[in-house]
Amino acid sequence: MSNWKTRTNLVHGGIRRSQYNEVSESIFLTQGFVYDSAEQAEARFVQAGDDEFIYARYGNPTVAMFEDRIALLEGAEDAFATASGMAAVNGALTSMLKAGDHVVAARALFGSCLYILEDILTRFGVEVTLVDGVDLAAWQAAVREDTKLVFFESMSNPTLEVIDIKAVSEIAHAVGALVVIDNVFSTPVFSNAIEQGADVVIYSATKHIDGQGRTLGGVILGTKEFIRGTVEPYMKHTGGSMSPFNAWVMLKGLETIDLRVRAQAVSALKLAEALDGHPKLERMIYPGLKTHAQNDLVKRQLGGKGGTVVSLDLKGGQEAAFRFLNAMEVAVISNNLGDAKSICTHPATTTHQRLPDEQKAELGITPGLVRFSVGLEDADDLIADLLKALESA
Repeated sequence: MSNWKTRTNLVHGGIRRSQYNEVSESIFLTQGFVYDSAEQAEARFVQAGDDEFIYARYGNPTVAMFEDRIALLEGAEDAFATASGMAAVNGALTSMLKAGDHVVAARALFGSCLYILEDILTRFGVEVTLVDGVDLAAWQAAVREDTKLVFFESMSNPTLEVIDIKAVSEIAHAVGALVVIDNVFSTPVFSNAIEQGADVVIYSATKHIDGQGRTLGGVILGTKEFIRGTVEPYMKHTGGSMSPFNAWVMLKGLETIDLRVRAQAVSALKLAEALDGHPKLERMIYPGLKTHAQNDLVKRQLGGKGGTVVSLDLKGGQEAAFRFLNAMEVAVISNNLGDAKSICTHPATTTHQRLPDEQKAELGITPGLVRFSVGLEDADDLIADLLKALESA
C-alpha cells in the first residue's frame, strides 16, 4: 500500500475481507468475539494481535479498517477512532496530561475545545496558557521547560486564521513539548501536518470525512507507541470509541473525500473572489485569496488551497446577518461544516455563543460574522444565492 497514490489508498486501504470476499467493507455489528479455547481468551487479554479483537470498546474489524485508511491518508503510523470529534480532542489531551502539567494553546478555538482546556483540565490541576496563535513571539514567550504540549487549530474556527505548524512545532520541540493539532478546517486532503512537525493530529470525522451529514465520529492520529500505549488504554476504559456502523459510513466517506474537498475548495475560491469587496461586507475572509494576510503561509502549508469555508462579516451586525441567513435559498442554516450541502452558521449565537462578548470581540467573532461552508452545489448557483441574500441584508 505504501506505493499506492492517495486516491487508491482511499478506496482500498486497510480492507479486511471475510470468508465471503465481499466487495464493500463489512460492518461487524457485534459487541464481543468468540474464542476457540479458554487458553486463547487468556492469551488475547494478555496481548491481542493486530487482527485479534476482544470487545467493541477496545476494537472492531470495521473500525480498524477506518483507522488504517485514515492513517494512510494522514501519513501517520496509527490512529484511534472515537465517537465524536470532541471525544477525540478530550481523549488526546486527557490521556497524556496529569496534575501539574503545563499546556500552551491558541486562543482561537472552538467553544467546546476551550471548555475542555479552561473548565475541565484546570479542574484537575493542569495549567493552561492561551496565546494569539498567529504570533510566534507569543508562543516563544509562553512555552516553558515543563510545558507538556501545545494545542491549536491549524486553521481557526470561524475566523480562518492559519497557524504556522512548522514554526510552532520547532518552538514546542525545543522544550520537549508535544504538538497536538485540530486539523479539521485544513482537511487531511490539503494538510501534511505530521510531515510539518505535528506529533498528534485530531479530526472531527463528522465534517469532511463523512462529508454528507450522516454520523458523528472523530479520530486521533500519531505514532503507534502513542496511539496504542497512551490513547487506547484511556479510550477503551472511558468508553469514547467509535461504533462499527459509524466507522463503515466513514470508510465510504473516505472513498470520495479527495474528490469532494478539492471540488469544494475550487468553489470556495470562486465564491470568495466574486464577493470580495462587496459593499455590504466589512470583511471577506478566505485564506485562499491573495489578499488574505496569511496567503504566503497557505501556499507553503496547504499548497495554496484555502479550504472549504468562507467567512463573511456583514455590515449591520446581527440584524443584517440574520436577514442574510433567512434569505438564503440554496444553503441551509445549520452548525456543521464540510458537508455536501452548503451550510450557513452564525457563530456568535450558536457555536461560540457561550463565550463572553469580550472574548468574541478579541477573537474577531463579530455580530455580523457568518461562516459559510461551501458544499458541492454549482458554484454559480451559490454565488447568485449569496448576492441575492446580501441585497436582503
